[in-house]
Amino acid sequence: MRRSPLALAALLAIAPALRAQAMPGMDMSSASESMSDELMPMAHMTMTPLAKPRSGDAARAAAIVDTVKVAIEKYRDYHVALADGFTIFMPKIPQHVYHFSSKSNAFVSAFHFNAARPTSLLYRKNADGGFTLVGAMYTAPKRATLDELNSRVPLSVAEWHMHTNLCLPPKGEGNMLRARGDGARAFGLHGTIATQAACDEAGGRFLPTVFGWMVHVQPWETDPKLVWGTHEHEHGTMTGR
Repeated sequence: MRRSPLALAALLAIAPALRAQAMPGMDMSSASESMSDELMPMAHMTMTPLAKPRSGDAARAAAIVDTVKVAIEKYRDYHVALADGFTIFMPKIPQHVYHFSSKSNAFVSAFHFNAARPTSLLYRKNADGGFTLVGAMYTAPKRATLDELNSRVPLSVAEWHMHTNLCLPPKGEGNMLRARGDGARAFGLHGTIATQAACDEAGGRFLPTVFGWMVHVQPWETDPKLVWGTHEHEHGTMTGR
C-alpha cells in the first residue's frame, strides 16, 4: 500500500537529520536575551546549544531523570503502554527507535512540563518482535523561547531540537526517497532540498517546521551525554537497563 507523503514526512521527522548549511531567514526575535548563545540552525534541524551552567542546573536535571525513571518504569512492558493509551508511531516501518506517543500527554506538554508525563516513550524493537524501553521524549511548542525551554529542562544539560526545512515530493507522487540524477536524495529530512526556492523549483511542498521542540532522555544511561542525547545513531546502543 502506498503511504501518503505526509505520513512519510511524519516518519522522517522522527529520524536523525543531517547537520548541514544554516537555515535562511530564521526569526530570532523570540530568543531569550539572557542566553549568550544563539540557536544552531542546520539544513533540516535547529538545536539549542549547550548554555553555560547555572547554579542548580545539575540538581534540577538529576531530579528530572529520577522522576522519569519512576514514571516510565511500568512501561518496560510495552503492553502496559498500549493499555494506557500510547500508540506506536508508524509501527510497520522499520525504525531505529520507535515512538509510542500519547495524545493526552502531548496536549499537556503544550502548556507546561511534567516529567512524569512524556509525550512519547522510546523503544527499540527486539528480534522476537517485542520492544525494549530505552527512554522518553518531551515536547514543547515551536514558539517557545530559550528561557521557556530552559525552565523545562536546563539548556546547560540538554539540547532541544526541532526538525525544519522539509520539502515534500510533488502532490500525488508519494515518493519521499526519490533521488536526483546524481543519486542524492532530494526530498525529506535527509534530502538535499532545504529552501523554499529549491522546493518550489522541484515542484514540492515546503514545510518550514515539522512538529515543535523535542528533547530525549535515556534515564538508565550513566554518561550524561547519553542521558540527554538527541541523535540516537550517534550514541551507540542504549542500555535500557
